[in-house]
Amino acid sequence: MGYLMPGLFERHDRTRFEVIAVSFGPDDGSEARQRLVKASDRFIDVQTMSDADVARLLHEMQVDIVIDRKGYTAGCRPEILAHRPAPIQVSYLAYPGTLGADFVDYVLGDTIVTPFEHQPFFTEKIVQLPGSYQVNDATRKIGDRTWTRREAGLPERDFVFCCFNNNYKITAPVFRIWMRLLQSVKDSVLWLIEDSSETKQSILQAASTMGIDPARIVFAPRLDHEDHLARHRLADLFLDTLPYNAHSTASDALWAGLPVLTYRGAAFAGRVAASLLHAIGLPELVTESLDDYEALALKMATEPAALSAVRQKLAQNRLIYPLFDTDRSRRHIEAAYIAMWDRWQRGESPGSFECQPMATPPDD
Repeated sequence: MGYLMPGLFERHDRTRFEVIAVSFGPDDGSEARQRLVKASDRFIDVQTMSDADVARLLHEMQVDIVIDRKGYTAGCRPEILAHRPAPIQVSYLAYPGTLGADFVDYVLGDTIVTPFEHQPFFTEKIVQLPGSYQVNDATRKIGDRTWTRREAGLPERDFVFCCFNNNYKITAPVFRIWMRLLQSVKDSVLWLIEDSSETKQSILQAASTMGIDPARIVFAPRLDHEDHLARHRLADLFLDTLPYNAHSTASDALWAGLPVLTYRGAAFAGRVAASLLHAIGLPELVTESLDDYEALALKMATEPAALSAVRQKLAQNRLIYPLFDTDRSRRHIEAAYIAMWDRWQRGESPGSFECQPMATPPDD
């Protein structure tokens, strides 16, 4: 998430907003953290403070809107929000679902990840942003290193299916589809991110049980983010997971020019890649069933012209469609905050609403 957000912090309209970052995670010394520190009007490290003390601090600073960026993920501290330090409290980006808590007023989503018909399943009121809810930083660097397939342990000319999602997202139904694709596409390989040795062995054993040579499963070690983005160019097609999609990993792939094939799931976590693909003008890569997902993956792998057309379209759309337009996302997010604030000032309870697309301001 730290790679998605810095551009938003840097672009916030300081004539209308003061940006206060409250950090309760460790300082990893990364460039992403340093950008967030620099882009914040105030950056406050509260690692050693209790939840009640952090809430008291926010209240004393008279913070108007608190944005929770952790939800129920590793290192989260939802108890801070339970103390109600601000009149408006919002869940955004980190946790793809409801927090089920009456102290969180809104969740930022879009028409795909949070359609209004899903409101009964959220305690938060749904706010739909135009395009995709996921803000992206269009200044992210892609490494200069020119990778070769040999360096990555990949075949020089054969088809490379790829999935850089965390291994825990790989479910049995999707894995069976992947193995059938390897059976159907001669000499193709599946390129996965390498997590624990135990997980790696389980995946290789499962492939062998399904009649696939384990040598056709290639594992990529974790790398510096810029080099990781650069090596995406070695793959041919990113295959998404269900019921938990690629999220930041999907935007990584699209930013690097690698097409992502997904299946629109039933809930927020399984609809993120569909949201991203619509926002970059590639809805044809969103399927509505696992059968369609498998059929389209096979078509992309066996019809070079079809894959080439998709890759060319992605290259054309990458910098002109909404997904990677950081300032566009910033304007819509700010409009959502202002609408929440205006509603609160009128004495109204939180309510669901859709932000309308805003025109790009003219150049100075």
